[in-house]
Amino acid sequence: MSRLQAARKSLMTDCLSDMRPSPIVEVHELRIRFASDDGAVKAVDGVDLTIHENETVALVGESGCGKSLTALALARLVTGPGLEISGHIRIDGNDILNMSDSALRALRGATLSYIFQDPAASLNPVKRVGDQIAEMIRLHRKVSDVTAEVIRLMGLVGLPQPERRWRDYPHQFSGGMQQRVMIAMALACHPKILVADEPTTALDVTIQAQIFDLLRDLQVQMKMTVLLITHNLGLVARNASRVYVMYAGRVMESGLVEGVLRNPAHPYTKGLLAAVPRLNRAVERMTGIDGTVPHPGRMPSGCRFHPRCTMVSERCRVTEPELEIVEEGHEVRCHYWKPNR
Repeated sequence: MSRLQAARKSLMTDCLSDMRPSPIVEVHELRIRFASDDGAVKAVDGVDLTIHENETVALVGESGCGKSLTALALARLVTGPGLEISGHIRIDGNDILNMSDSALRALRGATLSYIFQDPAASLNPVKRVGDQIAEMIRLHRKVSDVTAEVIRLMGLVGLPQPERRWRDYPHQFSGGMQQRVMIAMALACHPKILVADEPTTALDVTIQAQIFDLLRDLQVQMKMTVLLITHNLGLVARNASRVYVMYAGRVMESGLVEGVLRNPAHPYTKGLLAAVPRLNRAVERMTGIDGTVPHPGRMPSGCRFHPRCTMVSERCRVTEPELEIVEEGHEVRCHYWKPNR
């Protein structure tokens, strides 16, 4: 048994002794592959993810790192040519990869619901927003007055004059109001788990703050578990308790938000943090991470981050690092996370 496995076993024992509830989301060794002319494309490669009830966990990384694919796999919503999904996914005790299609349809929306990043693209432009919310209610709940429930939900998410505006079409709403409609749709079935995939990407910072304040309030009211997907570590610091940092289909670092953001161990995490603008720090030029995320069909040998890393050595180019423990609950995948190593 490796040091990491032993520590995980010890941590699991401690959790049991503390009588903590079982995780509501458990992902182990998740792999997602697509067929291509050049062979199998490994879009997600060995991801582990655990979320407990009423917790907010963030999944962070640049575009193309596999965050959204990982989230979509939770409800088996990933599609594509020659798709292969392996590993283990358990949602509220259900074995997702072995569920029937009818059981999955019942789980989607009622147990696990999604807010996607572009409400204008997600909403049907030729259907009234109230009808779109009502469709979710009719699919998963028995409600005597669906229209009244639609109006209640629209009011719950802060949409003005819901008694009148439920008849309006998506183009009659601003971007922030469209996102509130999407949240109302996601909450229509009282889900236990809410996946918020870049929910404020297209919105200005003022509206972003309003949307996240709303999500926090609704999480408390409805006792929801939240998986937040973002590339913005500032949002993570304000809204999540734990964070997983993904790069090129793998988790590079994970742990409590305070520990990871105050004491980042991976050069990639440090690079993401350095790119966050701060009002209390005067700089002539923002720093970034040189290069781009590799194509999933052309992963570099060794550490996947080594072509962009400022600490790269020959060992990084040849050998992929294993996850190591920084401190209890904080893990990193890097050869040189320790000083003078």
